[in-house]
Amino acid sequence: MFNKLTFWKKRAISSSLQERINVLKQQSIPEHIAIIMDGNGRWAKKRNLPRIAGHHEGMKCVKRITKMADELGIKVLTLYAFSTENWKRPKKEVEYIMSLPEQFLSTFLPELIEKNVKVTSIGYTEQLPAHTLKALENAKEKTKDNTGLILNFALNYGSRSEILYAVKNLVNDCKNNDIDAHDITDELFSSYLMTEGMADPDLLIRTSGELRISNFMLWQLAYTELWFTEVFWPDFSEEHLVEAIEVFQNRQRRFGGV
Repeated sequence: MFNKLTFWKKRAISSSLQERINVLKQQSIPEHIAIIMDGNGRWAKKRNLPRIAGHHEGMKCVKRITKMADELGIKVLTLYAFSTENWKRPKKEVEYIMSLPEQFLSTFLPELIEKNVKVTSIGYTEQLPAHTLKALENAKEKTKDNTGLILNFALNYGSRSEILYAVKNLVNDCKNNDIDAHDITDELFSSYLMTEGMADPDLLIRTSGELRISNFMLWQLAYTELWFTEVFWPDFSEEHLVEAIEVFQNRQRRFGGV
C-alpha cells in the first residue's frame, strides 16, 4: 500500500521551478489556500483501475502539496477531503476513503510534528467511523501547540449545513438575550462557523476541470480568488501549485472597491 517514505524527504526540484518559487516568495503569498481535491475516480478509470486506486494516489498528492505549501510559507492549507454528500457513493469506496486519514496520519504524523505543522479539521467529524475519528483527534491533539502551517482537513463537511447550524445557534443566543439582533455583523456571524478564528481563503483551487464549488465554504469564499485546472488531483504537482499562485499574484483584489 502506501510506502512509509520520509514525509519531508527532499524532492528534486528543477532549477526552473526553483527560480519561479524564488520569485513567488518576493511577492505576496496567499495566507490561506483551499483546495477541492477532485478527479481521483476519473484518474483511476482512465487507467482501467478501481476507483480506490485513485484515492490512494490522491493521498500521495496530499503529501507533496502539504510539503510545498510549507516551503512557500502558506499559513493555512484547507483540503476538501469528504463532503456530507459523499456518503452516497458505493459502500466499499466510502470505507476506503475513511481509511485514508488513518493511513496518512499514522504514517506521517512524526514528520508533521517535526515540521511544526498543526492539524485541524472542519466538518461533522463526530459522524465519522471510530477509527477515522481516533486518528484525526490523535493528530490534532499531538500538534495542537504547533505554530507552523495549519493543515486543515474538511471531513464530512457541507457549507449549507454549516451555515444553517450557525444560524440556529445565533437565533438561540438572541432568544436567550446573549446577543442583540442589532449587534449581528459579518464578523460575529463568522464566529459561529466551523472556521472560527481562521482567515478566509485567499485562493481556491479546484482540480479535474469542474467549474463549481460544490457546497464548499460558501460564506468564506465571498472574496476568494478562484483557479481551476483540468488536471486530476493525483496528477496535481508542485508546479501546478506554483502556477496557481502566480496567477493569484497577477490579479487585483478589490474586495468590492475600485
